[in-house]
Amino acid sequence: MTGGTAISHADFSPTIDAVLDSRGNDYIRVDPDGKHMRLDAHTVLKDKNLGSSVYAHYTGVVDMTPELGAILSGKDDAKSTEFGNSFVHFNFETGDEKLKALENGVFVGAGRFVLEKDRPITVEYRISQVIM
Repeated sequence: MTGGTAISHADFSPTIDAVLDSRGNDYIRVDPDGKHMRLDAHTVLKDKNLGSSVYAHYTGVVDMTPELGAILSGKDDAKSTEFGNSFVHFNFETGDEKLKALENGVFVGAGRFVLEKDRPITVEYRISQVIM
């Protein structure tokens, strides 16, 4: 992970508008049968308004579809994927009381792989809080 943003929906509290503040680490392994990838990623976000740091950690599973295989193998006809084959669970930690509620929530997301000309592969997640 070399860049990125985390921006909350206008109706979500606490509000966050953050950028990656460090190089993240993402550990990816493919299951022996080649059908799924397992994700384990860590990074630090910095809120642009508060100046606060937020540690973000997520784990997840990705279905190895033919479309994703085309992206990862660099095929010329590869295209961005739709949401629906990558699912994650997020945990957050922060020392800022204004963002502390993030630590107590259960957050899940769906991801997709985005291809743009002359840019590295990007992963986009839409994250939601689970309310019970």
